[in-house]
Amino acid sequence: MFSCWLSRLCGGLSTPTGRVTHLIQGSLSRRLMLSSQRRIPELNSFVARTNTCGELRSSHLGQEVTLCGWIQYRRQNIFLVLRDFHGLVQVVIPQDESAASVKKILCEAPMESVVQVSGTVISRPPGQENPKMPTGEIEIKVKSAQLLNTCKKLPFEIKDFVKKTEALRLQYRYLDLRSFQMQYNLRLRSRMVMKMREYLCNLHGFVDIETPTLFKRTPGGAKEFVIPSREPGKFYCLPQSPQQFKQLLMVGGLDRYFQVARCYRDEGSRPDRQPEFTQIDIEMSFVDQIGIQSLIEGLLQYSWPSDKDPVVVPFPSMTFAEALASYGTDKPDTRFGMKIVDISDVFRNTKVGFLQDALSKPQGTVKAICISEGAKYLKRKDIESLRKLAADHFNQEVLPVFPKANRNWNSPVAKSIMEEQRSELIRLMEIQEDGVVLLTAGEHRKACSVLGKLRLECADLLEARGLVLRDPALFSFLWVVDFPLFLPKEENPGELESAHHPFTAPHPSDIHLLHTEPKQVRSQHYDLVLNGNEIGGGSIRIHDAELQRYILATLLKEDVKLLSHLLQALDFGAPPHGGIALGLDRLICLVTGAPSIRDVIAFPKSFRGHDLMSNAPDSLPPEELKPYHIQVSWPADSEAEKSSLNQPYHPES
Repeated sequence: MFSCWLSRLCGGLSTPTGRVTHLIQGSLSRRLMLSSQRRIPELNSFVARTNTCGELRSSHLGQEVTLCGWIQYRRQNIFLVLRDFHGLVQVVIPQDESAASVKKILCEAPMESVVQVSGTVISRPPGQENPKMPTGEIEIKVKSAQLLNTCKKLPFEIKDFVKKTEALRLQYRYLDLRSFQMQYNLRLRSRMVMKMREYLCNLHGFVDIETPTLFKRTPGGAKEFVIPSREPGKFYCLPQSPQQFKQLLMVGGLDRYFQVARCYRDEGSRPDRQPEFTQIDIEMSFVDQIGIQSLIEGLLQYSWPSDKDPVVVPFPSMTFAEALASYGTDKPDTRFGMKIVDISDVFRNTKVGFLQDALSKPQGTVKAICISEGAKYLKRKDIESLRKLAADHFNQEVLPVFPKANRNWNSPVAKSIMEEQRSELIRLMEIQEDGVVLLTAGEHRKACSVLGKLRLECADLLEARGLVLRDPALFSFLWVVDFPLFLPKEENPGELESAHHPFTAPHPSDIHLLHTEPKQVRSQHYDLVLNGNEIGGGSIRIHDAELQRYILATLLKEDVKLLSHLLQALDFGAPPHGGIALGLDRLICLVTGAPSIRDVIAFPKSFRGHDLMSNAPDSLPPEELKPYHIQVSWPADSEAEKSSLNQPYHPES
């Protein structure tokens, strides 16, 4: 009865449809609307200009204006295009003798020099309008000009269509930031974060709280950066997330917390990972899983950019087991089909050796995916490449079968499939003309994982040949739930590790299995997936100190002394609580369609985790390390590397 009442209460408080929240939200929404009507962004306050370069239109004709910006382009010393953060405008360079000094400034200043011009907004001559420019109907007849700063020869042109290596872009990041694409990405990021703050603070009563970035080592999880202190042998660690702090804030009765949080992980960079990154970090008391999910759906719907298709809620949900069985991954891209199908029953009486061997084992299965039009678009080398990938990365045999095409490339195994098996395969997998089946056999999880990887590889290959499987304008959200609470350690399968983190609560229905079958316990962990990328993860937390101590000490074999502060806090009346963190960088990357999260971060690190602009990380002389009681121990074969520290730096290619 209590859990039912609590669920209804949490649902009402955490979603816009709750009656109490609806009344509060209505009042706040009206105030926000009135406020936004009064406060149109003032882009020209406190500065030397009267207008931005991108705002002038025919309605400004005849006005005297002052503009500041960078020289984007000059044509025949008659026209000049001026650029600022807001856009472009054409400036007419005066040609008469009386304005010789103005002409000299505007004609001799190198591209990307900073200038200030004053003049009159006039119409462009008939036939010279530029419909591709928002300011294309007008131009500025200049009366005075001032060169604010000249620009030396640039390492690359500030134009989006000019190809630059990423290393060069990162080395001169302050120049790369001038590009329209980077300006768009960072300004969209800012707008979305501001809308998220409005939604959380103004509409739902969250408190924005900063948590420390100097902390201590956390057991389990990702590798942490270590920071020396002036106390001998004592070190700080940069937190992977504010996880412990936000739980302690719930113990402290703050009830609803959020933070645009900086997080740190000492791991290699990838297109979607950085050593330092940003999360929208959220925690609530007296909430259940449905309440957190409803909150996040509303948050994304409220903050979603107006130039994208609106977010449709609620998001669909799928269990971890379903995701693995159908897509071979816990972050499925649901924009296209090509699902994994269990075809074990088709081959129960097969004479094919490797299929026979697999099905004779307790967990043995036969799985397959069908590549529609694969026979039409995939070449033999593509199929061989896919088979090699499966063998090299999964140690798994993959068999290509062409059920409706007379092409099995002399494969004796494919030819061994009996006719009745072929027809049953066509019926079960709904194979059309030119369909190709990739078939594998083995333990369920391994077979699904290899086909999940090949499914994405096949999508890449088909799209490279002109097919569109994944609509770039479509945003396909998905909740993945019911993860296992524990996984066997890779290096020692006899021991357990947390699938999410050690503070995740077990599923209420599975608590009785903790002492007998911990590997069978599901967790109250939920991931938010967008277009095949995990953009958020969270859980309902353990709020009982004894249960937390048992999981840490007995099941995970962690040193509980490292978490004595948290365990003590849970003993002092900790409320039930849960939360989630959205990966802001990854979310904005997907929203903007950027190829890498480095394109939505102002000053990112390189693929190897370096700052190519400032050459960080950098070496320190021994005398500066002395107060921290540490010294660098160089490997015997690295004397050349040590001496190279004083040589000029060459950025990564």
